[in-house]
Amino acid sequence: MAAKREEAGGVLEAGATMAALARDHLVQPWPTAGEIGAEARGGLVSGDGIYVIDGEGRKLIDGPAGMWCVNAGHRRPELADALRDQAMALSYNSPWYTTNEPSARLSTRLAGHAPGDLDHVFYTTGGSSAVETALRFMHFANNLKGRPEKKLIVSRQGGYHGSTYLSASLNGRPRDHDWMDSASDLVIKLTCPNPFRRPEAMGEAAFCDMLVDEFRTVIETMGAERIGAFIAEPIMASGGVIVPPDGYLVRMRQLCADNDILFIADEVVTAFGRLGHVFASQDVFGIAPDMITFAKGVTSGYFPLGGVMMSSKMLAELRQSNHPDAMFAHGLTYSSHPIGCAVALANLDILEDGLLDHARAVSAHFQASLKALEDLALVGEVRGLGLMACVECVADRVHNNPLALDLDVGKRIDRHCQELGLLVRPLINMCVMSPPLIISVAQIDAMTAILRTSIRRTMDELVRENLWRG
Repeated sequence: MAAKREEAGGVLEAGATMAALARDHLVQPWPTAGEIGAEARGGLVSGDGIYVIDGEGRKLIDGPAGMWCVNAGHRRPELADALRDQAMALSYNSPWYTTNEPSARLSTRLAGHAPGDLDHVFYTTGGSSAVETALRFMHFANNLKGRPEKKLIVSRQGGYHGSTYLSASLNGRPRDHDWMDSASDLVIKLTCPNPFRRPEAMGEAAFCDMLVDEFRTVIETMGAERIGAFIAEPIMASGGVIVPPDGYLVRMRQLCADNDILFIADEVVTAFGRLGHVFASQDVFGIAPDMITFAKGVTSGYFPLGGVMMSSKMLAELRQSNHPDAMFAHGLTYSSHPIGCAVALANLDILEDGLLDHARAVSAHFQASLKALEDLALVGEVRGLGLMACVECVADRVHNNPLALDLDVGKRIDRHCQELGLLVRPLINMCVMSPPLIISVAQIDAMTAILRTSIRRTMDELVRENLWRG
């Protein structure tokens, strides 16, 4: 007992030190101006399996799997060993004039999983740089083909594609652009394909028709000769786990093919088991894109790595062009990093050795368990696919968009969840869940029970404070 008290005391001391150092010296991602460089967010000190330990010594289910990425779970010796072994063999090489073995082997294995003729890979350091790479490649290709005007990019409201300048310009969440500049002249945004927020009295099939017709109209209005690419997350992750209407992606893919517009599937979240497959585009949604961007789960978050799967036909066209010396002047110091690629190979071993099967096996229970939360008056909709889901709470059911009251709901639920042993990722009024793929049925039930209790506590608070009538 004394040893446990001493261990807990050590965790608390470490958490306090971490908070003080962060507050004094660390600039966190996405800060508000009033807190920038002077905030300490909730500290984590360790992880194991689906759990993390926070700075107060609490054991929490890692509901968001870090940031959609710890797919194989925390503290996997296979991944830690792969990282160490590769670091001791070859810690780095310059991709400008040398090649390492792990990157070549990983490219071959990824090509085996990718749909269609996507059998080439350009490696990056994460999702933002992967999207940036895909877009810069589209611009390069059209310059090479003598089509300098074919540069516009079509994305969707509600989508999220990254934080670098060009990738962030595609984001469809209004708050992302309130105080940040972007390449808005290059981007056209279509309606968010969210069936929950479709026009009143419109069926889902008619909603899908409306979305496709909108894209067709944009092509006709702007001209296919000016549109270079359409980019879409198969499921909008940070936008609230938006699952599009049936057939939507297939029809959008066909419009792209008919108009010589590159279709880029942004699978930064949906790849590497989140939907039960290495890549979801073909296996889940029936499409073969021209490019697929990936990151996050490729190494289960153990090492920064991302990339772009590219079509062989697309590359062959460039090799056969009239400008063989034209330079794709784009690259990253850590492209094809040997350690990242070695970890990704070990991660693929885990996925192929039963984890993909397990993810598919438990996903129905995961979705059904969370869907049952719709019996709570505060819950507007539970939606998802595979092992990703969103519980959207709607305190205001009169208006079609969440107002000030809804902005507070997620924070309250998050606070209660952490008190009860669950880490969630509140997105305004939405609780996003994407646990490590190793989660068991019993652990899913425990996670859902905590979320249910937390939502009930939030409802009680809102009623007591006369903020909501229920």
